[in-house]
Amino acid sequence: MTTEFDLGALLAERGAERYELHARHLNHQLPRMLRTIGFDKVYERAEGAYFWDADGEDYLDMLAGFGVMGLGRHHPVVRKALHDVLDASLADLTRFDCPPLPGLLAERLLSYSPHLERVFFGNSGTEAVESALKFARYATGRPRVLYCDHAFHGLTAGSLSVNGESGFRDGFAPLLPDTPVPLGDLDALARELERGDVAALIVEPIQGKGVHEAPPGYLRAAQELLHRHKALLIADEVQTGLGRTGRFYAYQHEEGVEPDLVCVAKALSGGYVPVGATLGRDWIFQKVYSSMDRVLVHSASFGANAQAMAAGLAVLSVLENERIVANAAATGELLKSRLQALTDKYELLAEVRGRGLMIGIEFGRPRSLKLRGRWAVLQAARKGLFAQMVVAPLLHRHRILTQVSGDHLEVIKLIPPLIIGEREVDRFVDAFTEVMDDAHGGGLMWDFGKTLVRQAMAHR
Repeated sequence: MTTEFDLGALLAERGAERYELHARHLNHQLPRMLRTIGFDKVYERAEGAYFWDADGEDYLDMLAGFGVMGLGRHHPVVRKALHDVLDASLADLTRFDCPPLPGLLAERLLSYSPHLERVFFGNSGTEAVESALKFARYATGRPRVLYCDHAFHGLTAGSLSVNGESGFRDGFAPLLPDTPVPLGDLDALARELERGDVAALIVEPIQGKGVHEAPPGYLRAAQELLHRHKALLIADEVQTGLGRTGRFYAYQHEEGVEPDLVCVAKALSGGYVPVGATLGRDWIFQKVYSSMDRVLVHSASFGANAQAMAAGLAVLSVLENERIVANAAATGELLKSRLQALTDKYELLAEVRGRGLMIGIEFGRPRSLKLRGRWAVLQAARKGLFAQMVVAPLLHRHRILTQVSGDHLEVIKLIPPLIIGEREVDRFVDAFTEVMDDAHGGGLMWDFGKTLVRQAMAHR
């Protein structure tokens, strides 16, 4: 005899144990970290660009699940597509047929980059990168991939080999024999290519860690250098793709750039079903899958499943029908310009940069003696504490979720859902202005800073 599974009843009975369950059975440092910085909130529901807690208070999401929630949460078109595909009871993942949904999604994706012809579907951004690394090595017959300092391409073993942050790599050696080059340094790229063993350069058109954009002309010049040495250009658009920067792909901001392989994921999921895709030139796929004996030489058990494909098709439909990419460009420019206008007012605010709705707010050493002393104390304890001091009151006082752009960085990265508009811009800028007024006036946030310093020193 079986009893019906009741998810609602289970959550009602055990939902309050969420932090204890994580501490006991999952990454035990996560709840510890959240409690330390005061982020141990309990969100009850979400829709669009907002969360709500048990008291009915709304929170503006300027993080979008690290970019996954490009359309916000629970978009009705994506929800309906998933209901439809489940109700259809498709014969999914038989592995010995060719279902229509993967082909349809591939066709739609490729229409945004007409110089590419084929797609491999996996389950995440790091899988998309792993696929690109394998395909580039096999197609060129060369072992080494170049990547940029401070890059982030994922955390599985292959993608970790092209991760530009030592904090993620430490303790996981040996990794693949890949080599970092500075972002924008064509001379460094040329020196590595002269060795004749480089398969590809993988690059984020705008780096997620710190929100640093490739210099104007770099991608086009790098592409020419790579092709001259019979190497490939891989564009990692896992976070920047699908409209985030005001173009469908971020590499499209530079004329003439046509990467040989493009990695996408995150927003393609609609926030529901994990999906990653590696787009590439036909000749690369022809080499990898060169015969029937090699038909499964690269595959993924859950790749191209019906739910993921339906979500992806629905996402692309929404992007077009609701003019999401144009909204990201216009709203992003409004948000960036209003924040840039504050740099003259606040000496702790060093720079505002980015494209579309991928914006970095960087803080720097102030001029005045009083603020300089406070800044020095924080920097001596741990770089990045001031940015965390800004993030905390944005959440606690203004109910706005943000986060620092990376470890030891004095940068806040804004990657909100691409559906936000002027109302959300006003709310964020007004709140940010109040927080910066407090910082320059020596208000309560400095007391929080002292707490962070004590905690940072205790964990050294």
